[in-house]
Amino acid sequence: MRALTIASVLALTTVAGLGQAEAKGCLKGAVVGGLAGHMVGHGVAGAAAGCAIGHHRANRATTTGTVPTSTGSTSSTTTSRSY
Repeated sequence: MRALTIASVLALTTVAGLGQAEAKGCLKGAVVGGLAGHMVGHGVAGAAAGCAIGHHRANRATTTGTVPTSTGSTSSTTTSRSY
């Protein structure tokens, strides 16, 4: 019983000293990665990879001073069809 008490006190002390974690980009990346991974049967691995990539991109955007945009068409023209 004494060993359990000592282990729990050490664990709580370690967790209390960690501070607040920043989740910039991780949550959105984890959702997207989890959904993509779920489609192929690896939801947890996809969420972990998505979190890492999302966090990396958020940090990269803060250091360069730009906001990441989605890839795709850069022109904003719309075509209207008259039928």
